[in-house]
Order: sequence, then structure tokens, then C-alpha cells
Amino acid sequence: MSRVDMRSAEGIEFVVDTGAPCLDLLYTGGEGDRARWETLHAAGDLARWVATHLLGRAVAAAAVDVTAEDLIRAKELREVLWRTANRSADGDGPAAADSAALDAAAARPDIAPQLRPPGVVTPVTGSQVLSTLARDAIGLLTGPYAERIKRCAADDCAIVFADTSRAGTRRWCSMARCGNRDKVRAHRKKEK
Repeated sequence: MSRVDMRSAEGIEFVVDTGAPCLDLLYTGGEGDRARWETLHAAGDLARWVATHLLGRAVAAAAVDVTAEDLIRAKELREVLWRTANRSADGDGPAAADSAALDAAAARPDIAPQLRPPGVVTPVTGSQVLSTLARDAIGLLTGPYAERIKRCAADDCAIVFADTSRAGTRRWCSMARCGNRDKVRAHRKKEK
């Protein structure tokens, strides 16, 4: 499972099960309003994110060899993924330029698994990271959860996730945040 620790503008900490590593990347910051949550300021930040989120701490950040150029390309891919995930949540396919960008990134060699520890061939390069994320996105968009890419049902929440629940009825990014707020509102409405 892919999970992201988040903090709301109100200071509430909550965890979002994004459903896919490519969607985890969306919550490292971005353009526009998402810039205030930017966590990828330097190549080392990207290396730490890869070691923690993509590789599940299988390797240390020192085994992830990313450059400043890789960081720029990762941010570009993050925007492609942001647009694509949101279009999918709206019931639309990816834009042609975004499809081409995902296809181009996925065409490169990805992170190679290996049977013995640490579980992947190191060092892991930036190009491999981008390819792995693009392949994950293509798998999500063409796989069994393609129709389950959703936006949180809260009116004031823009979090996108893949609903990997058995029933496919998940509505909230997190029950601890948006789901709970909705239940409180509903309870207060009943009391009136």
C-alpha cells in the first residue's frame, strides 16, 4: 500500500492511502497552491523520498543517485501525474501531451529488482526512478483500478487517490480528516 503522511492547513495530521506510488509523488508539492507544501527542494530531498516512499526504505538515500536535472524532471513528471490523475477522477483520459510524456519516461529502464538484499540493484538512478513512476502510472491507468481514481468527497479537499478497497466505495482521502468532518457535520445537522 502507498501511504502519505500529511498535515492540513488547520494542523491536523492524517494519513492518506493513495493506492499507488505514482500518486504518492503528487503530495510532495507542486505548482500553484500546492507550492506551499513543496518538499523536493534539492536532489537529496528526492533521493530521501525515493528511499522512503518508492523503495520502502529497502536502500538508504545514499544509494539513490539523483541529480539536480533529475529533480527538475521529477517535478515535471509530478505535474503530468497531477493533471492525469485529476482528469481520470473527472472521468477523462490523459491529455495527448501527458500520455506522450508518460510513455517517454516509461520507455527507459526502470528500477531493477533483485532477489537478495537490498531487493533492488543499486545505485538507483534518477532516470530509473522516473521510469518506475511512469510505469506505475500507466499500470494504474490501464489496470483494474483505472475506474477507481477518485477525488476526496469533501467539498474543500482536492486529494486524489486510487480506491483499492474491496467494495470500491471509498469516498474520503482519510477518515481521520475529511470523513470525520463529514460525520460531525451530519451529526450536527441531525441535532438541529
